[in-house]
Formats: sequence, structure tokens, C-alpha cells
Amino acid sequence: MNATISRRLLLGAVPASLLARAAWAAEGDLDIAYLNARVWTGARTPRADAIGIKGNRIAALGAGAVRAASGRGTQVIDLKGAFVMPGFIDNHTHFLRGSAMLSQPSLRDAATPQEFARRIGEAAAKLPKGKWLEGGHWDEQLWGGELPHRAWIDALTPETPVAVARLDLHMYLCNALALKLAGITRDTPDPAGGVIVRDANGEPTGIVKDAAKDLIDRVITPLTDSEIDATLTQGAAYALSKGVTQAHVTELDWTTQHALRRIRARSALPMRFYSFVPLKDWEKMAAIVATEGRGDDWVRWGGMKGLVDGSLGSRTALFRQPYTDAPDSHGIALDPLDKIEQWIAGADKAGLHVTTHAIGDAANGQLLDIYARVAKANGRRDRRFRIEHAQHLDVKDMKRFAAQGVIASVQPYHAIDDGRWAVKRIGEQRLHGTYAFHSLIASGAHVTFGSDWPVAPVDPLTGIAAAVLRQTIDGANPGGWLPGERVSLARALHAYTAENAYAGFQEDRLGTLEVGKIADLAVLDRDLARDDPAGIANTRVLRTIVDGTQRFGEA
Repeated sequence: MNATISRRLLLGAVPASLLARAAWAAEGDLDIAYLNARVWTGARTPRADAIGIKGNRIAALGAGAVRAASGRGTQVIDLKGAFVMPGFIDNHTHFLRGSAMLSQPSLRDAATPQEFARRIGEAAAKLPKGKWLEGGHWDEQLWGGELPHRAWIDALTPETPVAVARLDLHMYLCNALALKLAGITRDTPDPAGGVIVRDANGEPTGIVKDAAKDLIDRVITPLTDSEIDATLTQGAAYALSKGVTQAHVTELDWTTQHALRRIRARSALPMRFYSFVPLKDWEKMAAIVATEGRGDDWVRWGGMKGLVDGSLGSRTALFRQPYTDAPDSHGIALDPLDKIEQWIAGADKAGLHVTTHAIGDAANGQLLDIYARVAKANGRRDRRFRIEHAQHLDVKDMKRFAAQGVIASVQPYHAIDDGRWAVKRIGEQRLHGTYAFHSLIASGAHVTFGSDWPVAPVDPLTGIAAAVLRQTIDGANPGGWLPGERVSLARALHAYTAENAYAGFQEDRLGTLEVGKIADLAVLDRDLARDDPAGIANTRVLRTIVDGTQRFGEA
């Protein structure tokens, strides 16, 4: 132990976490030495040229320290100038659905109704009779904005129930068979928090929004446990290939939570997960935490996910003013606000971690009000409330995130996707608080980045490019859409690493490369911290290391 730490120990000034981390550098040869690297630590000393690992921890930084700690048994790996950074953490995924879509039909780039229908028909022809066709990720904006209709696909899918999701996951297009199985007819009322879209004659068109999707979900044949486990394993391998070492799984059911615990109980997982489950079930989760704890650094739980509103694309995000292209609608609240407040208050009082989805300015403002009241009622503690998306903010609400200690959990790819057409929905004036990444960071708020996979690609490099360049995916904004909200590369890297570790209560052991921290690393072929941002999209992940062990990349 060095003299500085020894003196501080005598004075009682050294935190236990610092002592534990210092021990990793104290004795014994390194297991692995990565040399000839361009290391971005994300910490106070931002750069190094080598990194040494012992067990699952970082034990040395810098060529001198790494060589001094290397011995005859140390595996030496020459990275040949590759860029090393903390492993990416994704703040918001629907990991099971994203993993499943790797083997489901993709409609993301179906640019015409004819192509949309053709892909569905071809996929249905390959399925056994009666098996549900899911997947989708369709985008009606590619063909002008007209929502798809079941008439486009009914003749192609007479024996295959279809429920294909819009890219935001807030709408399904269903065929006639799916509606029949769900019992949805012209006489079926809209459920609270949902919409069954109908034609001029009152007949369902096949589009169901938000809570109305539940009518379909309850009749879809569920995957078996073995199918779920295999699907998650496939998804983990894919995420690792993108440099992702941990995913926050923000779900509204318990399926992924149960599956992750099941897999963890029988075998090691290749990456880390932080699981959120429905906010309304906070009492169930509180009982689990009280008797079983919160898991470990591979699979953790104790997070609760709520919903205030829907999405911009579905016109179900909740705004103070009506939609520009639908003057009769302000959006919808998916659950009564008094219920949401009751659930948040109960979960927070039980010591659980609360995050809540809010898209529109009204939804965000009302949620910040709820968070403020709950924090005051339950008293001071390190609660780290989060808002998922925080997409469209009233300018006066921006400073409230920092003032209230609320984390803005945002997904940058949505900005370059929605930026093609958002002005049609909400007009020019409300764009001032839209995807306001720079403004939120400048206000002092904790801002974290992620994907919302499969709504957007799980690849963090696409998210970084979106935040730094803000070039819409149609190529119409080469200088950046709302360019004043661009962030620097360093800020984007920080938001995908250290800020996400903070957002998951792991900043003492993950998120930066420091001696004593867990060795979760991503190795890339270009220096993201120094090279031209325009080349981000061409960057390749060479290796992904989790817990000191390489999980993806060259041998």
C-alpha cells in the first residue's frame, strides 16, 4: 500500500471502496497486459498507453506500471495502437424483443406499402399454420405517413395471425385473424390508455395503439423458457459484438427478469443486466429485495419502470398544446397520474429505484412535479429518479432535472430518426426543447445515453454519431438537425459509460478505467476521443472484455 494511502488510513480518511481498489495493485503478477494501446480512461487522468488486468479488475495503467507488474505468467497482448475505453452501457433496452427481432422479419426499410406487404406475405408463408408473425419495426414515414391497413396483408396471411410493431413499439398492425383471436370488433371500446383505430365505417383498421396492444399480447402464444433463454443468449452475443458490456432492461412485464435470473442461476452470463419491472408491481419487488437482495453485478434488480404517455410517432405523447397535425388531440395519459404518483411514492419509500417513461412536454412536467412531491414526502436519500426519453421539454422544465437530481435517460438515435418529421407533429416553436441533450448537460443534469433497442440499433456508435453530428437518417440535415443541441465526443462517451454507471448505482466499480475497478472494456479500431467525428460510423469493435475476460473479438 502506498504511503499516501497509509497516512490517510491512519487519519481515518480513506473510504473502504478506495482501500479495496488499491489492493488490486498491491501484489502479484498481472494476468493480462494490453500494450501499445490508446487508452481513454474517462477518469481524471484521461489517457494511458497500456492497461493491466488481474482477475476481473484493472490492476495497472500506463506502460511503465503494466511492465513492472507483469511476470512470467502474464499474457501479453499487443493492441497495435487500438483504442481502449470503458465498455459501453446501454441505458434503455427491450432486450428480449430486440433479441427476438434478430430472427424475425424486418420492415424497417420497407419503403412502400407494396414492399411492406410483400415482406409480411413471404415471412408468413414460411411459418407453420397458426404461428404468430411478429417483428416489424415499420415506419410509415418512408411512404408518406399513411398508417398501414389490415387490407394490405389479409389476403397474404389467411392462416397466420400477424402483429407487427411500429418502430417505436407503441403501435401494432394486426391482420383480420389476429383481431378475431383477440376478440376485437367494431363494438370493442377503446381501453383506458389505448386506441383501436377505425375506418370511416367504424371497422378496426388493424392498428392498435399503446394499451390497446394488450388485447393482442394476451392471445399471442408465449415463448417457452428454453426459447426465451436461447433468444437472450443470441442477443447478448450480438450486443457484445457492438462493444456493449451491460444493458439496462426497462420492461413492463416480468418475462426478462425471470429469464435472466434463471440463466444466471445455472450458468455465467457473458454480459451484465440491470432489470426494471412494472412500477405497479412495486410491492412484489420490495418483497423480493427484502428476502433475496438485489442480485449481483451480472444480474441486478430493484428497478421499477412506469409510463406516463405514449410516443410522438403514434401521436400518443402527452403535450400541453394540441398536435399541429391533429388539432383535436393532446395525446393520452397511459395511466391516471394519481395512480402513477401512488406507485412512485410506494416504490420510493420501499427504497426501490424508479424510472418513468415521458415523451411530451406535459408528461415530463407532470412527472417532475410528482417526483418533487414524492421526494419531499419521503425525505432525503440517494434515490436517483430517472425519466426515460425526456424527449420534448418545456424550456422552463429543463433546469429542474439538475435541481431535483433527476437523471435524463435519453436515446440519441431517436433525434436523427424523428428529426425527419417532428416539426409536422408539434410545429417549430416546440422544437426548442426537443432532444435537448446539450442544454440538459449544460444545466448540470446527469444525462445518460442508450438505444431503446429494438426501436433503434443497439450499436452505441450509431448513438454517439447521432448525439455528436445530429444528421437525420434521410440525409436532409448534413449540418445537424437543431445543431445547437449537438454534444462533444467526450461528452457522448461519458454519457455511454460513466453516466450510465451512475444511473445504475455502479460508479464505484464500473464506467471508468481506474485501478481497482472491474475490467469491462471495449477495444475499437479508431480513437473516438481524438479522431474526426465524421468517421464514427466506420468504427469497428475489435474486442469486448467483460469481467476481465474477452467475450467478443479476435483470438
